[in-house]
Amino acid sequence: MSIVKRNNLVFPSLMNEIFKPDWFGGVDHTSFDVPAVNIKDNEKEFELQLAVPGRKKEDFNIEVDNDVLTISSDRQHEDEVKESNYTRREFTFSSFKRSFTLPETIDSDKINAEYEDGILKFVLPKKEESLPKPKRLIELK
Repeated sequence: MSIVKRNNLVFPSLMNEIFKPDWFGGVDHTSFDVPAVNIKDNEKEFELQLAVPGRKKEDFNIEVDNDVLTISSDRQHEDEVKESNYTRREFTFSSFKRSFTLPETIDSDKINAEYEDGILKFVLPKKEESLPKPKRLIELK
């Protein structure tokens, strides 16, 4: 039996209970609104996809500065219901910011982005000089 297993049996979750985010009555901040990311390396480009459902194109701020691609979004939703004896007003606010350091092989002037069906997709084209060159024969003289 490993030390870790023995400690977990003796002190089952004391440390977890002490360091819980809501120990002092606060809110559990363990669920952040950070989108999942997929990155594909194709022959002529990289493809970057972020899963960000429920947003509009206007919700995004996208910029490239010193070979760092930064994607951020702020979203606020407000809902109000008025009845004869009460008013219920609820609002939510969510935001995220993701930054990606682009490799030197990316032509940052030609980056394209589109948003469709909850997926924010970037095409990051590789510079011409970084593309694989076809095999060629060298003639002996």
